Amino acid sequence: MSGTVEGAAKAKKTILARKGKNFYAEIGATGGRVKGVKKGFAANPALAAKAGRRGGAVSRRGKKTV
Repeated sequence: MSGTVEGAAKAKKTILARKGKNFYAEIGATGGRVKGVKKGFAANPALAAKAGRRGGAVSRRGKKTV
């Protein structure tokens, strides 16, 4: 019965019985949290801005012709 309204209702009932009534709130709250080590441009936003400025300045199109 997976993929149906009845199946979803049964799954929700089972999850709430096993995990508690705050289960959906807790997994929803984890979406906004930052986890792990900042790597790449996330570690240096100024460098990311500099690289974006440089990349944006380079045009891939040729000169405009009439």
